[in-house]
Amino acid sequence: MWLLFYDIGWFMATIIAYAIGFIALMLLAGLVAPKIARKLTNRFSLYTSMYLAGALAVFSGIAGLVLIFTALAEVAGFAVSALFIAGFAVFILIINLLSYLFSPLMINLAYGAKPDAELQGIVNRVAEKAGFKKAPKAVVVRGPPNAFAYGNLLLGKYVAVSTEMLRITNREELEAVIGHELGHHKHRDNALMLFMGIFPSLIYYLGVMLIRAGILTGVSRLSSRDRRGGGGVFLMLVGVAAVVLSFIVQILVLAFSRLREYYADAHGAKVSSPRSMQRALAKLHLYYNYYERGYEQLSNSKLKTLFIYALTETLANPFYHYMPPPPRDFNTDVDQVIEELKRKEEGGFKEIMSTHPPIPKRLRFLDYVGFRPVRIEEYV
Repeated sequence: MWLLFYDIGWFMATIIAYAIGFIALMLLAGLVAPKIARKLTNRFSLYTSMYLAGALAVFSGIAGLVLIFTALAEVAGFAVSALFIAGFAVFILIINLLSYLFSPLMINLAYGAKPDAELQGIVNRVAEKAGFKKAPKAVVVRGPPNAFAYGNLLLGKYVAVSTEMLRITNREELEAVIGHELGHHKHRDNALMLFMGIFPSLIYYLGVMLIRAGILTGVSRLSSRDRRGGGGVFLMLVGVAAVVLSFIVQILVLAFSRLREYYADAHGAKVSSPRSMQRALAKLHLYYNYYERGYEQLSNSKLKTLFIYALTETLANPFYHYMPPPPRDFNTDVDQVIEELKRKEEGGFKEIMSTHPPIPKRLRFLDYVGFRPVRIEEYV
C-alpha cells in the first residue's frame, strides 16, 4: 500500500516540479531575461558579454550545488551529503567524458563521414590563414546543407561539410563556413559547452532525486511509529527548487552558447570576408525556409549545438530519410535577401531557448566585424 503511494507521490511531485520549473522558465525567458540581457549588453563588448554569461552560468550552477548540499546536510549530515554529491558529480562527469571521447566515432558512423581530398585542401588553406599548426580532418557527410566541428584530443579534430552545403555555396562562401567551424575548434567550444552543460544536468537530476528521497522519507515515517520531523517535506521543497534552478542555469548556458556562435561567425568573416559569411548564412536560411516540412518535423538532436544553422535538427539527422528535391539554384539576388533579413526583427522566447542566434541578428552582427570593436546593442 505504502509502495503504491510512494510511486504515485513521486510521479506527481516530479510533474509538479516540471510544471513549476517550466512556468518559471517561461516567465524568465519571455519577460525577465530579454530585459536584463538588453541592459547588460548595452554596456559590454562581445568578449565581455561572453565572460559575463559564462561566469553567471557557472556561479549559478555552483550556488545550486551549495543549496542542495546544505539541504542534504541538514537531514543526512555533512559527510554523507558530501560523499553523495561528489559521487553523483563523478558519475555525471564520467558519462560526459565518455560521450566526449567516443562521439567522433559515433558521428563518423552515423553520418557516413568520408574524407575528401578537395575539401581537405580548402580546409588546409583556411586553417593556415587562421594560424592553425595542424589542420583538422575534412570529411563530407550526406544530407542537406550543414556543417559542424567535432573531435577530441585523442581522435583528432574534424570539420564536416554536407553534400548539399558544397552544392549551394561558392568557394568564398564555403571558406567562410569552414572558417566558422575552425573558429569553434580554435575557441575550444566543444569542450567548453560540454563543461557548461554539466551544471544544469547535475542540478536537475539531484533535484529529482531529492524529490524522490523526500517522498520516500515521508512514506517511511508514515509506516513507522515515530512520525516526528518534516525531513521528507523539506527535501521535496529543496528538490523542486533545484529543478527550477536547473532551468534557469540552462537559460544562462544557452545565452553563452549563442554568444559563442557570434564569436565563430566573426572568425569565419576574418578568414574570408563578412559578406561571404553573410551570404552563406542567407543561403542556409533560404534553403530551410523553402522546405517547411523540415520545420514541422524538428526533433531534439544530440548534435544540435554543433550545427552552423540552428534549425536543422531533423533534416540533418541521418535517420531521417526524407530528402526533398534540390531547391532553387539561388539565382535569386542573395545580397538583396541579406538586406531584407537584416531588417527583420526576431527574438523573444524562441531565441532565449535556442543554442543559436536568429539569422537576422547574425547578419547584422557581421556588418560590424572587422571595422571596430563590436558592441552587442549594435546588432541585436
